[in-house]
Amino acid sequence: MEPEMPEQDGDHLSTQSSGANTDPAVGEALQSIEQARKQGNTTEFGADEEAHTHKKPAGFGAMLAVLGVVYGDIGTSPLYALQSSVSIVGSVKHPAQPLEIMGLASLTFWSLMLIVTIKYVLLIMRADHDGEGGIIALMSLAQRVCKSPHFRWLFGLVGIAGTCLFFGDSIITPAVSVLSAVEGIEISIPSASHVIIPVAMLVLVALFAAQALGTGTIGKAFGPVMVVWFATLAVLGVRGIMLYPHILLALSPTLALQFIIAHGTLSFIALGSVVLSVTGAEALYADMGHFGRAPIRYAWLFFVLPSLTLNYFGQAALLIHDPATLANPFYHLGPHWLQIPLLILATCATVIASQAGISGSFSLCRQLIQLGYLPRTRIMHTNASEEAQIYLPSLNWILAFGALVLVVSFRSSSALAAAYGIAVTGTFMCTCVLAMVVFRRVFKWSALTTGLVFGFFFIVDSIFFSANVLKIPDGGWVPLAIGVISTIVMTTWKRGRSLIAARQAANSMPMGSFLARLPQSRTIRVPGLAVFMTANPDVVPNSLLHNLKHNKVLHEHVLFVTVQNLDQPEAERGHRVIVQELAPNIHRIIVRYGFMEMPNLPRALQELKALGVAFDAIQASYFTSHELVVRSRVPKMQLWRMWIFLLLLRNATSTTEFFRIPPDRVVEFGVRIAI
Repeated sequence: MEPEMPEQDGDHLSTQSSGANTDPAVGEALQSIEQARKQGNTTEFGADEEAHTHKKPAGFGAMLAVLGVVYGDIGTSPLYALQSSVSIVGSVKHPAQPLEIMGLASLTFWSLMLIVTIKYVLLIMRADHDGEGGIIALMSLAQRVCKSPHFRWLFGLVGIAGTCLFFGDSIITPAVSVLSAVEGIEISIPSASHVIIPVAMLVLVALFAAQALGTGTIGKAFGPVMVVWFATLAVLGVRGIMLYPHILLALSPTLALQFIIAHGTLSFIALGSVVLSVTGAEALYADMGHFGRAPIRYAWLFFVLPSLTLNYFGQAALLIHDPATLANPFYHLGPHWLQIPLLILATCATVIASQAGISGSFSLCRQLIQLGYLPRTRIMHTNASEEAQIYLPSLNWILAFGALVLVVSFRSSSALAAAYGIAVTGTFMCTCVLAMVVFRRVFKWSALTTGLVFGFFFIVDSIFFSANVLKIPDGGWVPLAIGVISTIVMTTWKRGRSLIAARQAANSMPMGSFLARLPQSRTIRVPGLAVFMTANPDVVPNSLLHNLKHNKVLHEHVLFVTVQNLDQPEAERGHRVIVQELAPNIHRIIVRYGFMEMPNLPRALQELKALGVAFDAIQASYFTSHELVVRSRVPKMQLWRMWIFLLLLRNATSTTEFFRIPPDRVVEFGVRIAI
């Protein structure tokens, strides 16, 4: 029996890629808009422009916001990173030698300098896409400057792979961060160590449940808490350094090189833990669109980096002074009376770190939906004035379930750290490949300079990734499995939508033929306004043909609306809507959105009044197609992928909800499509 499932959303009816072919009239309209934009004489009629023009915070407020959102992940790495590294070369019974600990501290410091400071802060953050950062924005930028379709496909695959690994990171980060903080109970209240797992799970459930409230209310407290956290890191670090001041020699890269030369294979294994100190580096780039590069750079160079360096060196000095503190060197840095306050502060900091990763995954998922790699899902705005503050219930609880399973399965932050590094380093490699293209084509770097600079960083990232490959049996398979599954899901959805679009195009009626026959036809025109949504403006929507077939009438005013997804973060100001009159009282409307924006179709169509097109939101009726997708006799998709596609289709959000169309104004027609 062929699988059959009714589609509830109809993506292809209402979305169109910016690279899609259009008829000459549409092409001329788009070209005229582009020429007018270049000449600076366009009429601004963008819908909801103020909501999409983000004002980035400035001054001290920006620094607080950056500390509270951007640096939560990397700022909590001292809880487990150095302890995990030193445990590879020594133990409490067989302590590591002072030079070994100093070498690991030096490796940690220079990892922060090379990967975070030089690669991300100084170089990659220059490659913004209309002010937006992140691997999806970088992928779009690389595809835009590449003419070869094969390379465009390859860069898209690299970007999707990095994105899928980021989703794996978003599941692991809350688990390892919260668990590492709650493990402080072993130091402050040893008799209560049995409650570590239940408390960690309780904190995670509360964290994910609070996502529905949005970050607007609690976001104001994030910055001050992280200021206290980084200041505490610095003070505790200085306290530890005083126990063994010679640890400052680890600032020299020679100690790192000596450790690598002396330990050979063991040093390679240790790099798999050293990389935990740079987790969260991708957040610096991903959140650039919200805060701008200057506050992120200044916060890192003048506050975060010094605080982290002092704390890592302080932990190293403490381990040299007292090897018995290896069980948890971070908490042992503080005096006994500070243990409980430090536990509370660390828990708050890890919750903030987890919040940053979760919010980033929400934004990333929205971008993928807009680019057509994921089905539409319910997206809730948690702040009336901030477009970036969104909540995706389905994704939120998928992340929550994954984090809880990891806590129960691994039961300690040190064990979970094995699953952590491979996702981070994999994303680093993907970002490096895309940045190589962008700096060569956009910034016009010479091939030699691009190859030397990013070739070096790619080698460094590859070494870190290879070191983490050794941890696949111990948990590294988790992010790889998440990445592979996510990639299959995204490519399957993209393929299925392409097949449906191709089948519809083959069975469609050209718009020109329909308009030519309309005056001679006996079609009855009835009062009212009909909005027919279509992905391809060149053809007649199936919903209109079915309306004529069954109701045998056509409304007096007709709008053919295509929502066009651009491969840029936001539609340019003043160019949201393109209008073309096809016949008396019949207009073609193209509404454009960037991949960082949320569509609001009724609000966009309100702008038609300023362009001389009659539009009454109360009287408008929206016509869409409701599809039955079945497997054809000669299928173009494997059976197992077909079932995945149908499962995604079944759970996709409806057109009405995604485009914010009033449900009582929608008329749907059923169509059977075989792929």
